[in-house]
Amino acid sequence: MEQQTHYFFAVQIPEETKLILKRHIDTLKGTLPFKRWVHHEDLHITLAFLGNAPVEKLSIAKENVQKGLHDSRFFDLKINQLGIFGNNQSPRIFWADTLNSTELDDVRNKVFHACNEAGFQLETRPFRPHITLARNWVGEKAFDKPMLDIWNELQPEPLPFKASEVVLYQTHLQKTPKYEVKAAFPLFPS
Repeated sequence: MEQQTHYFFAVQIPEETKLILKRHIDTLKGTLPFKRWVHHEDLHITLAFLGNAPVEKLSIAKENVQKGLHDSRFFDLKINQLGIFGNNQSPRIFWADTLNSTELDDVRNKVFHACNEAGFQLETRPFRPHITLARNWVGEKAFDKPMLDIWNELQPEPLPFKASEVVLYQTHLQKTPKYEVKAAFPLFPS
């Protein structure tokens, strides 16, 4: 049986930033027992999750995103702190967020609109930019929010990087890393 594949648009995180995060993740693994940790090559900020996309709609979305981002400039982001989604005692998602960025919000809105125009039904919850680090708490004891303070020891200052590219990823669930870049949309220098 063929594995269903999914597509999504995301901000690509630069390789040097991924390597710093990999070192932090290696440390966090020893402290925070989550079932699945994200491979450092798969770290990204999701802008629009498309799901299983028909070829025609995907082609239109790519064209729309290209047009929508034609005048977008690259910008600075700073990874700021850790957080969780799901049950406070047994979180489903463990993530790092970025400081607020109007530029990120603008790029996300352009990508989101481009995908809507292509006919995709997208997530309607408010945009909460984050980089998923791990999934599914498996600790013997309940998760405790002060555990998130370890970030301050690993990264006393926010971790800066330049957001210079939006990519379309395809998911390959049986591979590691599991996200493959299918198209790239560079943001331009100011």
